[in-house]
Amino acid sequence: MSTDFETIIPLAMAKLKFGIGATEELGYELKTMAAERVLLVADKHLWDVGLVDKVKTIIADEGIAVAIYDEIHIEPTDVSFRHAIEFSRGVEVDAFVALGGGSTIDTAKAMNLFSTYPADLYDYINKPIGKGRAGPGPLMPLIALPTTAGTGSETTAVIVLDLLDLHLTTGISHQHIRPSMAIVDPLNTLTMSPQVTASSGLDVFTHAAESFTNKPYNMRPKPESPAQRGAYVGSNPISDLWSEKAITWAGEYLRRACYNGSDLDARTHMAMGSTFAGIGYGNAGVHIPHALGYPIAGLAKDWIPAGFGVDEAMVPHGISTALTAPACFRFTAPTNPAKHARIAELLGVSTDGLSVSDAADLLPEAIVRLLREVGCPNGLSAVGYSTADIPKMVEGGWKQQRLLVGSPRPATETDLHQILEESMVLW
Repeated sequence: MSTDFETIIPLAMAKLKFGIGATEELGYELKTMAAERVLLVADKHLWDVGLVDKVKTIIADEGIAVAIYDEIHIEPTDVSFRHAIEFSRGVEVDAFVALGGGSTIDTAKAMNLFSTYPADLYDYINKPIGKGRAGPGPLMPLIALPTTAGTGSETTAVIVLDLLDLHLTTGISHQHIRPSMAIVDPLNTLTMSPQVTASSGLDVFTHAAESFTNKPYNMRPKPESPAQRGAYVGSNPISDLWSEKAITWAGEYLRRACYNGSDLDARTHMAMGSTFAGIGYGNAGVHIPHALGYPIAGLAKDWIPAGFGVDEAMVPHGISTALTAPACFRFTAPTNPAKHARIAELLGVSTDGLSVSDAADLLPEAIVRLLREVGCPNGLSAVGYSTADIPKMVEGGWKQQRLLVGSPRPATETDLHQILEESMVLW
């Protein structure tokens, strides 16, 4: 093999504690980190179900002081981040706890980064939108307790935010951002509405499917030094193990979790699937669905999703990535039909007697069926867009070169336009 290409597979992940009742061990874990003053970053809606009080008590019972920030914006923005960062700079803490979904965990990551190493927001935002600076060193301990099953933010080194003036979703990525520990307790996901369950679960699927089909690590240029190796290294045998299992569970349990929110078995498998997908894509990376999902979310017009407790236009992240998934995987299937056929099989498609290529061709249909059965909107037109919006979406997606580089099939702006056009109506 040419030394011009990558030969090394790194795997980085947060320390993980998973299981029913794992929340009860939060205080113990903070004590092992020598925490004395904790900032609890929590979704405000969790006060109503008693989770904030519960977690606050668990921390305080260990003699640890607790400050609370709960001004979380669903789908964080540059404005909400600046507000949160300003708050974190005004309190003296030595550890963070994030209680909520991906929006909450990402907000806590940002508070930890910018309070430890103050800088302008755009200094750390990924290139070409920002300067793409790396955090100079380790951050304070951060324990993430996810209450949704989708983002995998509890184990990734990525922060996602909307830039309001640019109508664009982008991110910050560096290994130091990753939480010190994830405590994943399926009991904390029981309060999700069917709509939030569907959106977060679809995020599990797209994360896992995109990492599974990502441009392989050994087809990427070898970095000049370990420090220059990106967080996303491409698909590889290690990340494939995590991603494949996550796809399996999404195919088997997402519908059950949506139809019956008290189905603890389904909730447990989706929570595990979210974490597994997070480990998979946090290593391998995502590609076209997420690259296009960012402008789809960032350009939200007038559609307000039910079940999210918001009164402003928003296309939730899981939905924004899932709506183009059928067309995206139709586009990438020729690069590795076997992997695309495998995803179809994991979604329950019978491929007996079919060639690998013909089996791969069934994947878009399988994804559409999953979207329909969990109540996803019928394409981009159903969330307020028309073909007139496609050029702006292409423009925003094209700026996500850090993600597009992971596509196993190079995509041009014309290709992105075609994918979006095919995604206007799905069934």
